Amino acid sequence: MVWYVFVVEAIVFAGLFTTILFATYHGDRIYSPECIHNYPPDIQEEYFKTHERVDVSYKSKKVVMAKSCGIILFTVILIICAKLAGAVTFWQGFAIAFGLMVWIGAYDTFFLDWVLFANMKMFRLEGTEHMDEAYHQKWFHLKGAIFPGLVFALIPAALVGLFISLMG
Repeated sequence: MVWYVFVVEAIVFAGLFTTILFATYHGDRIYSPECIHNYPPDIQEEYFKTHERVDVSYKSKKVVMAKSCGIILFTVILIICAKLAGAVTFWQGFAIAFGLMVWIGAYDTFFLDWVLFANMKMFRLEGTEHMDEAYHQKWFHLKGAIFPGLVFALIPAALVGLFISLMG
């Protein structure tokens, strides 16, 4: 494996991830359940006081569908990353994919959630703009990064490892 390629991939992955999030979450876009579940419960409650209540649980059909699409998208990206980094075995593919998923989870939590989303009004749900303290809940995002974040990361990592091992 070529480790400097992994570092470059991590930087590019973070840029791509940030671009996708900015395109998904900002502006006057009507927020859908696959987005709202990423906000702390007190922000969701305030939002649903003035908007139609929808199921935002991890078991809801729209959230499951969004997460499934995320797994497919991440798996494709991570297969490319693993091949570029020189992975040839299951464990090399798994390690590269899992490492990139852990990196993106940490980047998402410590930079996007704690710094950008907490401080940029453009990411606030309509009717919750005044909830500064609620948007700075670090523990909510850290818990999400650990579980289900790390568990979620195992799925594309295992798929990447399997794909790499089958490609030989």
